[in-house]
Amino acid sequence: MTPHLGPEGWRYLPTDAAVRETAAIDASLARFQCAIESVNGQSIPAALLAEALALIRSLAAESLAIRQRYDSLFDAVPDPVVVLDEHGILLDLNRAALASYRQPRESLIGVSIRQINPSLPANHLDLVWESLERGGTHVEQTSNRRADGSEFPVEVHSASFDDHGERRIVAVARDLTGRDRAERRYRQLLDTIDKGVLVQDTRGRPLSGNAAAYRILNIPTGWLPGRADLRDWRLLDPEGRRIRLRDLPALRALRERRTIESTLVGVYRRGEGDLRWISVTAVPQFERERRDPTQVISLFSDVTELRRDYGLFQRAQSLARIGGWQWDRWRDQWYFTSQALNLLGRVGEHGKGGDFAGDSKSELLERIHPDDRLTLEASLHRVANDGDPIRIDFRLCGEPTVWLRLTGEPEGSGPLAARIVGTIQDISESKQAESELRIRAQSDNLTGLLNREGIQTELDARLRRAQPTGIALLYIDLDRFKIVNDLLGHAVGDEVLIGVARRMRRAVGNDGILARFGGDEFMVLVDAPHDPGLPIRLAQRIASDFGDRFSYGSEEFSITTSIGVAVYPQDGANAQQLINNADAAMYDAKRRGRSTWQSFNATLSRRQQDRLKIETHLHRALESREFQLVYQPQVDLANGRVVGAEALIRWHSRALGEIAPDRFIEHAETTGDIVRIGEWVLREACRQLRTWRSAGLALSRISVNVSYRQFLNENFSAMVGALLADHGLGGADLEIEFTERVLIEDISDTMNTFNTLRDMGVKLTIDDFGEGYSALNYLRRLPIDSVKISKSFLQGVPDETSDVAICRAITGVARNLGLQVIAEGVENQAQRRFLLQNGIRIGQGFLFAPGMPATDFAARLVGQSAK
Repeated sequence: MTPHLGPEGWRYLPTDAAVRETAAIDASLARFQCAIESVNGQSIPAALLAEALALIRSLAAESLAIRQRYDSLFDAVPDPVVVLDEHGILLDLNRAALASYRQPRESLIGVSIRQINPSLPANHLDLVWESLERGGTHVEQTSNRRADGSEFPVEVHSASFDDHGERRIVAVARDLTGRDRAERRYRQLLDTIDKGVLVQDTRGRPLSGNAAAYRILNIPTGWLPGRADLRDWRLLDPEGRRIRLRDLPALRALRERRTIESTLVGVYRRGEGDLRWISVTAVPQFERERRDPTQVISLFSDVTELRRDYGLFQRAQSLARIGGWQWDRWRDQWYFTSQALNLLGRVGEHGKGGDFAGDSKSELLERIHPDDRLTLEASLHRVANDGDPIRIDFRLCGEPTVWLRLTGEPEGSGPLAARIVGTIQDISESKQAESELRIRAQSDNLTGLLNREGIQTELDARLRRAQPTGIALLYIDLDRFKIVNDLLGHAVGDEVLIGVARRMRRAVGNDGILARFGGDEFMVLVDAPHDPGLPIRLAQRIASDFGDRFSYGSEEFSITTSIGVAVYPQDGANAQQLINNADAAMYDAKRRGRSTWQSFNATLSRRQQDRLKIETHLHRALESREFQLVYQPQVDLANGRVVGAEALIRWHSRALGEIAPDRFIEHAETTGDIVRIGEWVLREACRQLRTWRSAGLALSRISVNVSYRQFLNENFSAMVGALLADHGLGGADLEIEFTERVLIEDISDTMNTFNTLRDMGVKLTIDDFGEGYSALNYLRRLPIDSVKISKSFLQGVPDETSDVAICRAITGVARNLGLQVIAEGVENQAQRRFLLQNGIRIGQGFLFAPGMPATDFAARLVGQSAK
């Protein structure tokens, strides 16, 4: 069918009728020509008339094509579409509409829309036009009527358009019969299953529930949604503790974006007290391409009877070590079963076999250890007033110690029940098991020896004796173990530690208590009041036993020991002093050549005192403003021009005088003060660079040494970013130098810190490169910009063959990895020429300048600019 707009409005003609209309136009034109001739007595030229007819036929064909496209599009829509005038009169219908309403076109064109939508109100079109005139569409759900009188649900979308000044409405009706049928089947299915189904929004508020949900929760049908509030419910975990709302399975599923399965929850509504136990599985629901869930479905079953039966079964199976009790709190009357009386030690007083009714709460409390009475009283008060289940462990008076566990909860109707019931159980054996677990917790999992906590506990126990004499400590460190561990891997390292422990056990025998103190460090506690020479003999025996080499597969290697010995009380008045002094003696043995032992002595004591003195004053040096920075130029080796500066810290103590950096920095790393000091160095260096820049002095960047302990701080990169921002500097203005130790502390965290700093633009440089043994494993993976050749390798250049080879090897590795090489400790022209010949462009050292105060460094920059 093709619409045709004529003077009488919308008309609908079949396509062949449109063709006949075109022929009629030709006939009309011929009559028109005759009329003209009869009036004027002249004929229209044939060519002109033919041209006019051709144009009219072309327009008619184009009109016909447009009408056919309209027909195709109109009838291609699968849903019923109707066109209405502004009063709701049907002007047109597509093929789907005719099929849906099951009426011929002739009976529908020109009738009111209410004939097929009988449920529409009288003012329906007013509401539709009100929506359409706001510029939108109008959507509604209603029902349509077929020719046989049957009705079916539809969802109608209406829009308006202008038809030569007349307002029209086009309405598309979506048949909802299938969806409604599916929804009814879905609802019927939900209502037939015995498992509760609850739909909740993103705040956990119930939206809908099936019949089983209403039944299990004991709430009236239709109570959800709207009146449901989670705060109206008290919720318990399997142990009887109250569950926070955020820890409910549904809210956890929303928060964690995953299914929370089979969680046991006790529920009762305030004021009713009907406690029910349900097993809940919560499933978050996601809409397409959304990361966060839009709602959650909780599926739950009533397991109240199952839980009750389980509890009765468990109690029935307990072997005569569980008793029952009941407390009538209004009368303050207690009832105990005979087993409960037996556990409380009162059978002899009140007879055997029968239950006993006590006078008051004091009857129970008088048997309890004084240190536990207040805790038990508070728990009983809580269960009486709040209805919260309780579980409390307490001791009875007397020896041996007996541990009991009391559990209880309200009986009957709700949290304010008059009677509280529960059990009393002897848990002395479990407490003993806990003690044994603590012992196991003091054992090293790898070697089976005591661990750090275990050996310290043993040492403390011996020092608390009335006459703690003959006590000594051997502090043992494995030489070169870290190399074996890094080269052969941690699995081999663990096997080696097991072999080391076995060899030490054989050496120590029954003469001491052996422990793995941590990593590759071991300790022997000697308790021999009548044999003062035993500690030294043990040290010699252990050192001798490690003369034999270790084997693993085809690998053979030697591991020796450095041992420090400290004796109580001359080498330490308490456990920590003994450990510290044995540690100091061990380091002295390692310093003197390893594979030996060393007793703590007066010299080491003085060193310890000096160390303590330095650490004491070091802790206050920052607040006392005793630190200052000097700046050593980094220069272009080719022309000597300054390209950067390394900030170096100096400490002049008012009490101790000038302290060399290598001394106090080691102490600062040991005590942890290096973190505060390092932050001050970074801040001061940034401040100084900003001062120079403000004075017009050009310096590309400033370099700062950072300790491995600073990298262990998870906020280190954030702190660096804040300092740069505070001083108006960019990341490229700062170079951070670090030693290879940073690479072996925690590579995953280090990688994160490095990446963050690199993203900020900060330059990263390995200082003293080549002195460690692990950097090459990580060099290709870490975002490093440059390496500094250690000055210890540069000292022999160019005369020492080995130093020359090392420098060239480091340069080759760095060049292949795209890293810059910086030389430090350049002291003569021969070294400078060697470095230039090997492609190293940047260096620093006494050949150019030592560390300089800020004013002297600024003067050098000014002089350089003047040249």
